[in-house]
Amino acid sequence: MIISKWSKLNIVNGKGLLLSALLCKAGSSIVIICHGFTGSKEGGGRALEMGEELSKLGFSALLFDFTGCGESEGSFEDISLSAQTSDLGSVVQWCRQTGFRDIVLTGRSFGGTTILNYAAQDKNIKAVCTWAAVARPDKLFEIFVNKSQKPPADHLIALGDEGDTVFLKREFFNDLRKHDLLKCAAVLTPRNFLIIHGSIDESVPLEEAYLLYDAANQPKELKIIEGADHRFTNRIEEVWAAFFDWLKKTA
Repeated sequence: MIISKWSKLNIVNGKGLLLSALLCKAGSSIVIICHGFTGSKEGGGRALEMGEELSKLGFSALLFDFTGCGESEGSFEDISLSAQTSDLGSVVQWCRQTGFRDIVLTGRSFGGTTILNYAAQDKNIKAVCTWAAVARPDKLFEIFVNKSQKPPADHLIALGDEGDTVFLKREFFNDLRKHDLLKCAAVLTPRNFLIIHGSIDESVPLEEAYLLYDAANQPKELKIIEGADHRFTNRIEEVWAAFFDWLKKTA
């Protein structure tokens, strides 16, 4: 049952590019949902479903595509953690200008890393919840560099396997080294921080979740979804339940 209808909109980022977004308006508190690496705002439909569930709890929800992803303008080759953090800042600013009072950030995988990086800088974010987030992105992404796949240009690096390869600029890796996500986790206090991770995540090791948890100060929670992979295949309702329970206590 859909409580609120989705409104399609565009948000201008810091470079003047349009970020495609969807808003499910239900209350003055809003949850901004950030997709993962190479993903898109709809999350195959599950992000839309979650937004509608959030509306039943009285929360508005906003989904958006980062630059170069989904329906947003820009090139995927220009992706970086700094650029995504800036995109998120533009979205947060839009929410505040629109009149939303409390802003909660949640994101999966690289989207979770992005919200951590942003919330460390913006002390007015109400609370933060990461799903399968990367604590040491510089080290993790180096593992997935495909040295056997020849990029179409010298300034690009292949990432992934032959069946699912993307090409990124070298600056993507240089930019990752500028960010310390463990320090970001440490300065979230006194905001509530929930870390959700699958016990058999094949892309982002469970160790990353423990590193974030150990680095963070109270209030913090760690929820391990037993038997869940990186995409939480067939376990997404458990993730929602943990997130919604925490959200009701937090915001």
